[in-house]
Amino acid sequence: MPKTTLHAWSRFIGQATYALTWVAAAAMVMMIVLIVVSVFMRYALHQPLLGSNELIQLTSVVLVMAALPYCTFEEGHIRVDILDNFIGRWGRLIGDLVFRLTSIFVLSLLSYRAVIKGLDALRWGDATNMLSLPIWPLYIVLATGSALCVLVFVGQTILIVTERDAS
Repeated sequence: MPKTTLHAWSRFIGQATYALTWVAAAAMVMMIVLIVVSVFMRYALHQPLLGSNELIQLTSVVLVMAALPYCTFEEGHIRVDILDNFIGRWGRLIGDLVFRLTSIFVLSLLSYRAVIKGLDALRWGDATNMLSLPIWPLYIVLATGSALCVLVFVGQTILIVTERDAS
């Protein structure tokens, strides 16, 4: 793949992950406000906010799946390099490729299944127990976050292979 195409691909994916990060940030702010209001209502006014736990759970899904692609793009995941010196350069290369290819496979399945489940939830009108909120939008966020993560891993895999070929 030509360097200009690879650079354009990387820039597009970076912008898409950054945009989705704003969704995660909004979910984080919403969750913080909801928790503060819920705690205040429960302990200061003795009036628990019904459905707050359900809203916090739904917001958690949005927060995690919207932030995951950006964290992956920035390589912000926790990494343990205990064996790096032992396995050497080729071992790290193979490990990086196996990790990314496995992640591509698993996250592709997750994205596919989330689309299928989201369509089912939309068709059947699935909703949460207490507040009767539709759950299909959560499946969209789940599918979008995992699909974007797959694209990030594909780009990283291409970079790993092309950089090794150049050296």
